[in-house]
Amino acid sequence: MGKIISIANQKGGVGKTTTAINLAASLAALEYKTLLVDADPQANSTSGIGEDPKQVKAGIYECMVDAIDPYECIIKSEIDYLDLLPSHIDLVGAEVELVNYDEREMKMKTALEAIRGDYDFIIIDCSPSLGLITVNALTASDSVIIPVQCEYFALEGLGKLLNTIKIIQSRLNPDLEIEGILLTMYDMRLRLSNQVVEEVTTHFKSMVFDTLIPRNIKLSESPSFGLPAISHDAESKGAISYLNLANEIVANNEQLAEMA
Repeated sequence: MGKIISIANQKGGVGKTTTAINLAASLAALEYKTLLVDADPQANSTSGIGEDPKQVKAGIYECMVDAIDPYECIIKSEIDYLDLLPSHIDLVGAEVELVNYDEREMKMKTALEAIRGDYDFIIIDCSPSLGLITVNALTASDSVIIPVQCEYFALEGLGKLLNTIKIIQSRLNPDLEIEGILLTMYDMRLRLSNQVVEEVTTHFKSMVFDTLIPRNIKLSESPSFGLPAISHDAESKGAISYLNLANEIVANNEQLAEMA
């Protein structure tokens, strides 16, 4: 059974989509069968691995709202072991359309349960909000990765997100765990970056991943080529960091499996 991991933070610009694309591609590079689910109406994960959102006929929106079989929507990417369940602009309307549905928070879970047996990992790129689609993603997930940028307002809004996770754990998904807090946009030359790392690790301790994601030009430019960093420049610091993160997640999960 595949492990479903959401990448979530209601704060924009923290590296959610970058993390979703590059973590999924890194897990695929390690030969784990991986599905990237684009649950953001901006569809940046879709375009970030080379698909045109305007050409998407059906995606996660149709799976949730119209109960379309996800197998009809999944696209094989150019990368071995990596598939995509895409998004398009209609996903904006899903929040409104789902309001009157019974069990509206469970629609993504229902869609993904049908296919999770085909994958080792399912990575969900959430939108920068705590709306109904993000609630659906967290309800469908086994765990959540929270990207936090190494900048001044890093911890702003984190309390709100952790509170939302607690509510989802108590009402909708008691098995939801925090996979880890991921520090992004790290610049070792900046005192502020190092202060944020210190502050977050002091506060959250073992919840923080050992891997730090640096500010890196190859990470920034690779989406414009419709490629993850590992395909754009496998030797760049950004690509290596996400490969390290993938290895860290695999190792953590193997350790948990042994303890179970």
